[in-house]
Amino acid sequence: MLRFYEQKIQEVCGAFKFPHKIQATAILYFKRFYLRWSVMEHDPKHIMLTCIYTSCKVEEFHVSAEELGKGIQQDHQVILRNEMLVLQSLGFDLIVYSPYRSIDGFADDIEDLQEAAKLEIDKNMLTDAPLLFPPGQLALAALRRLNKELKAFDFDRYVKSVCSRLRNTHAEAELVNFLNDIDVMVKDAKIPVAKDMRHIDRKLKHCRNPGLHDENKKREKKSKHKSKRSFSEMQSSAPA
Repeated sequence: MLRFYEQKIQEVCGAFKFPHKIQATAILYFKRFYLRWSVMEHDPKHIMLTCIYTSCKVEEFHVSAEELGKGIQQDHQVILRNEMLVLQSLGFDLIVYSPYRSIDGFADDIEDLQEAAKLEIDKNMLTDAPLLFPPGQLALAALRRLNKELKAFDFDRYVKSVCSRLRNTHAEAELVNFLNDIDVMVKDAKIPVAKDMRHIDRKLKHCRNPGLHDENKKREKKSKHKSKRSFSEMQSSAPA
């Protein structure tokens, strides 16, 4: 479920043409928020908007809550109401190091692959990898997957050159293992479709407000009773 809304963050940021760093920051805020809270307690649909708004402020890309809410047809007051909650949940630790910045450095070393590699990083961001691996490894994993398709350069040789700068004989094997782990996460990632999410949302609403289910049952029962009564009245008033 959370991956669905992480993808929505990417879509919203793309629609507003926000820089990739805002998208990465918003997704990491969202992930970290739900390390502490459950979707039973706070609606991801609302929290994701506040995460986008907060990331814009932190990355010094001005957009008002009204403008953001209007652009996606949501009440901007929801964004503002959750702002302090999100900040407190993050422990006011708002600095995020993005793999999109790392990709610029790696791509400068080889060829002009930045834009294509950033699309691969988008896939990494929809997994738990950003919580487990540093930005540089996320960027290298994206480059490796891209290079398997394009065959643009000798990736193994490039990794050796990167590791030689670290002067660590074990660094290369460890790094390859980390990249493999990231790729497995990307391969196993599954994002629910909108139809499934509607069903999940209905169940969540009942879980957050158990009385809602009883109210719906009463409403349905009352509606059926009213329909039966109307039918009986029609039959009694019909001419013989």
